[in-house]
Amino acid sequence: MIVIMPGKSLFENAEKQNLQRAQPLAARMRPARLEDFVGQQHFLGEGKLLRRLLKADRLGSVIFYGPPGSGKTTLARILATESRSRFCQLSAVTSGVKDLREVLVEARHELAAGGQKTLLFIDEIHRFNKAQQDALLPDVEEGVVTLVGATTSNPFFAVNSALVSRSQIFQLEPLSPDDIKTLLRRALKDEYRGLGRHEIRMADDALDFLAEVCDGDARRALAALEIGVLSSDRRPIEFTRQLAEESVQRKAVQYDADGDAHYDTASALIKSIRGSDPDAALYWLARMLEGGEDIRFICRRLVILASEDVGNADPQALPLAVAAMHACEFIGLPECQLTLSQAVTYLACAPKSNAATVAIAEARRDIRETRLLPVPRHLRDSHYPGAGSLGHGQGYQYSHDEAGGVAAQDYLGVDREYYRPVDRGFEAELARRLEEIRRQLKSS
Repeated sequence: MIVIMPGKSLFENAEKQNLQRAQPLAARMRPARLEDFVGQQHFLGEGKLLRRLLKADRLGSVIFYGPPGSGKTTLARILATESRSRFCQLSAVTSGVKDLREVLVEARHELAAGGQKTLLFIDEIHRFNKAQQDALLPDVEEGVVTLVGATTSNPFFAVNSALVSRSQIFQLEPLSPDDIKTLLRRALKDEYRGLGRHEIRMADDALDFLAEVCDGDARRALAALEIGVLSSDRRPIEFTRQLAEESVQRKAVQYDADGDAHYDTASALIKSIRGSDPDAALYWLARMLEGGEDIRFICRRLVILASEDVGNADPQALPLAVAAMHACEFIGLPECQLTLSQAVTYLACAPKSNAATVAIAEARRDIRETRLLPVPRHLRDSHYPGAGSLGHGQGYQYSHDEAGGVAAQDYLGVDREYYRPVDRGFEAELARRLEEIRRQLKSS
């Protein structure tokens, strides 16, 4: 059936329907109203900031920061509708300064002629260079355009600070499985834009699978649903778990080696090991490996952690981490994943101490902030001619000549205690030794 819109010719309506049929399901099912938008309730819920800005008609420039398929483009289109603005879209990947200036000039003419503002949506705005981003500033400041930028990279690092300071930053989270299910069910029921004209029997485990495997990416989930339906010859369509699995490509792990994923996942790995959770640590390690992280980077972080967070609570941690680093360099992937797994689980289960980390930090702070201590005369180098006449080395007691190997003498000149062993692992034994050593030293 051809639906004829008022004021449209038969040809125009047919052309519109043909274009719509060519669109993928995710594009056809894009909501046009804020009430139909799914997810991101932390800033879109009733009483939240973005909804308040729309209600007060004070929508300024915003930057949407989040993963693919979380709704950045859709939300930009809805904002244009809600703010009664003309919608204009540019891609920072394919557009240059010339394209940008043409849009800004047109927006200024529209505002002057009819009073209608333009909402300029720039996808992947972080890919604009500094000159291109700076070209936006005058018109953003004057309110000629309402800028909505979308980026998958942290705008505080990837976007000019001048532009960030003039924009509200909203971070979009991956859609939850329940959100994805809502979108899938909506597509299954919609007869005009979705797949409702097909007779589909959707298995619950198939729906659960699509909602989980898409990693919060609505486009990916809807694409898999559409592939499964359109590639099925049987009627009615039995959409089973097997069909769902066959309709999903091997997922590409979202992992930018120079962006947030790199730093956030590395942080999660280190904090999980520090927190003595080998299972979480293995997950984040696997995430880094699947994302193609540099093995040498992982090894360096483990060597650092062995001293920073395990320290003398387990003196074997550092040699093991160093050995793992050499083994990974020698073996390479895929086999070195076994070495990394061994190192990560050992470090996670090892007793933890940051006493050495705290000690060197305090000692260096004293060097920077307090008066430098002179080297005590009896500790100074006495091996060059004339050192004796300066009194260097006089009174020094050779520790190996003393009972127990500890000489009762002052090695610093002031009373300081930087190293405070914890009562865990081997460091507990060091603490008992150090207590006796310090008692002997202070008896001098």
